[in-house]
Amino acid sequence: MAPVTTSPQHLPPEPDWTTAGFATRAIHAGQDPDAATGAVVTPIFQVSTFKQDGVGGLRGGYEYSRSGNPTRAALEEALAAVEGGAHGYAFASGLAAEDTLLRAVLRPGDHVVMGNDAYGGTYRLIARVFGPWGIDHTPVDLTDLDAVLAAIEPGRTKAVWVETPTNPLLGVSDIAAIAAMCRAAGALLVVDNTFATPYLQQPLALGADVVVHSTTKYIGGHSDVVGGALVVADGAQLPIGLDGPTGTTALADAVAFQQNASGAVAGPFDSWLTLRGLKTLAVRMDRHCANAAAVAAFLEGHDKVTEVIYPGLASHPGHEVAAAQMSGFGGMISFRTGDVETSLAVCARTHVFTLAESLGGVESLIELPGQMTHGALVGTALEVPADLIRLSVGIEDVADLIADLTQALA
Repeated sequence: MAPVTTSPQHLPPEPDWTTAGFATRAIHAGQDPDAATGAVVTPIFQVSTFKQDGVGGLRGGYEYSRSGNPTRAALEEALAAVEGGAHGYAFASGLAAEDTLLRAVLRPGDHVVMGNDAYGGTYRLIARVFGPWGIDHTPVDLTDLDAVLAAIEPGRTKAVWVETPTNPLLGVSDIAAIAAMCRAAGALLVVDNTFATPYLQQPLALGADVVVHSTTKYIGGHSDVVGGALVVADGAQLPIGLDGPTGTTALADAVAFQQNASGAVAGPFDSWLTLRGLKTLAVRMDRHCANAAAVAAFLEGHDKVTEVIYPGLASHPGHEVAAAQMSGFGGMISFRTGDVETSLAVCARTHVFTLAESLGGVESLIELPGQMTHGALVGTALEVPADLIRLSVGIEDVADLIADLTQALA
């Protein structure tokens, strides 16, 4: 018996994934079955160049993989869909994404406001790479709206750089309130959404112009790929007074030009791995959040712990803001023991929690930021407490995580 086929005129219309739920968007946006084979997973187009149908006759717009690659394009469309943005851009690392954005929106003499609890790599990039290029920066407590407003210099401040929650002190900033300040001053609001992920927080919907991700972390989710991303809001414009290299004031045009001109793009296999991770982000974050809440409650009741920093705890000063702008409190916890030697011993004694930098993978990690990820900040305005321990709570059985911390703290 001949197989039953559906003629093209009887096929249903292409779905609009932007109207679907988060998990559906993460699995399907930009990832239609392959037209040539029907493969349900986006292929790895491990290719540097593409055959042209005559001079300038590009198939699907592809000519060279730095400028565009189908696997990367699928990731970029999916990232834009889950963040509620108009344009997504994938990079070789989170810092490559940050560098591309800063070069697109800053010129010598400009000024950036950033958190005094920023990721160390961001601070190094702005202070030590862009500083000698003539870019000034002011670190402020981004949870203090009056301090943020005082730090913004209308006409000179071109960007306010917000992480929320921050790394590693988990400060929570009011995105909508800072967005209003930025609009009044003609500055961009950049939000690093790495810790919260688009599943728990939607900065563009709260007024941000562009979102930054280290996709190495929760989006990739398996500690097997390094990457970064930018997602630009629909209609976002460059800071007042700045024209882009393509002759427009559209932020997306300037970022796209800079991405191609600088070339620090995500490779096809890295894009494929990141897409694979994105598909399960929703279910993983549910488990990360549940485990972290239980671990935070355990630590808060432990007599060897002097302070627990987790936005899900009522004791956190940003708890109410986090509850208003996030749908969950994430998988990151920081805590203090009051003594750096005690903290070093705790980090050395865990078994389920692996002593390692990075975060956001399925496995639980532990580190001492003051001597590891944030060691370069000692002596600066961004120095973190020496006894601070940072946990990336994974998706293992929570009883095993608590038992591991129990014996490490004993």
